[in-house]
Amino acid sequence: MLFFSYFKDLVGREVTVELKNDLAIRGTLHSVDQYLNIKLENTRVVDQDKYPHMLSVRNCFIRGSVVRYVQLPPEGVDIEILHDATRREARGG
Repeated sequence: MLFFSYFKDLVGREVTVELKNDLAIRGTLHSVDQYLNIKLENTRVVDQDKYPHMLSVRNCFIRGSVVRYVQLPPEGVDIEILHDATRREARGG
């Protein structure tokens, strides 16, 4: 639940999602659920030469189990909130 809570705070910000098949998609985070399924809007593929068939995709839903990484905007990372949440998770509450 730690990551779910954190990602909910990033709704409306631009993120890059790298999938396990090496496809990287950049877009505005529209929603995320408890399984870390992600819905992006205004998407664009990072490597357009490698994935030209993805140029027309503007909105997408990404199943959480196929996500390798989520790159966050630097201003979206609040280290203190992450430290506090991690400590709470470690204590079990």
